[in-house]
Amino acid sequence: MARGPAIVLLLGICGAAGAAADGAYLFNAAGCFACHTEEGGQPLAGGRRFETPYGVFYSPNISPDPDTGIGAWSRAEFVAALKHGIAPDGSAYFPVFPYPSYRLLSDADAAAIHDYLLTVEPHVQPNREHALSWWLGRWMMKPWQWWFLEQASPAPVDPQLRRGAYLVDALGHCGECHTPRKFAGVPDRSRYLGGTEDGPEGEAVPNITPHRDDGIGRWDADDLDYFLQTGALPDGDYTGSLMSEVIDNVTSKLTAADRKAVVAYLRSLPALARP
Repeated sequence: MARGPAIVLLLGICGAAGAAADGAYLFNAAGCFACHTEEGGQPLAGGRRFETPYGVFYSPNISPDPDTGIGAWSRAEFVAALKHGIAPDGSAYFPVFPYPSYRLLSDADAAAIHDYLLTVEPHVQPNREHALSWWLGRWMMKPWQWWFLEQASPAPVDPQLRRGAYLVDALGHCGECHTPRKFAGVPDRSRYLGGTEDGPEGEAVPNITPHRDDGIGRWDADDLDYFLQTGALPDGDYTGSLMSEVIDNVTSKLTAADRKAVVAYLRSLPALARP
C-alpha cells in the first residue's frame, strides 16, 4: 500500500500493533495464505505442492516458529527475501516464489507483512525439499536474478490507476499466472496479462486485458468488480480452479476502493488478442 512520509511516521509511532493490523490487509492482498498452506495442513506451515516444467516445488513454512518457520528472521531479512529473493543465508530463491513481482512493494509494506506474520500461530513443520530437474541448482539463481530481472515499468500518473497497478503488479502478482513465459521462465512483457495455455499446474489461464473477443473487453466495470468479490461470471456461471482461491483469499478481501482501482487499471491496459 503506497504511503506518504506522514503515514510511514504514523506507523512508527503506533508501534507493532498498528503495523501488524495493516500487515494483515497486505498479507491478504498478496495472496500468501493459499500458497503457503497445503490442503488439510496447518495455516502457513507450507508444504503446498506446485508442479512446473522444472520439477515440483513445495512452499515453505512462513509461520513464526523459530526453528522451521520465519520466527528467527529479522525484519530486514524478511524484506530481502520478499522483495529481492535473497534468503537469510545469502542464497537466492527460485522465482516460483514471486519476488520478481514483490520487488515492486514498498519496504514499509513488506515490513508490515513481516510484523503481521509474527502475530499468527506458529506451527512446527520442516520444509520439504523440492524435486527438481537434475540440472537445476539453487546456485544458478543468483546469475538468473542478475540477467533476467527486468527494470520495472513506470507507475501510472493517475492516483487510482497507480493504486490499481500496485495491487495487480506488486501485491496481487497477477502477471505471474496471466502472462506467458519465454526463455528461462521469464514473463513475456509484450504479452502482459494476455493469458497462456501453460499456466500453473499446466492449466490454461485467461487473457485479462480489455480485448473484446479474447479478454475482458465485453465486461463492464460492475461485472468485473462483482467478479472480484464473488467469482461470478457475467454469464451467471462461477470461476473455478485456482482463480476461485484468488477470489476467496485475495480479491474478495480488498476494500471497495481497492477493487475499483484494480478494475480501472485492468480496463486501462492495451487490449491483446490471442496469438
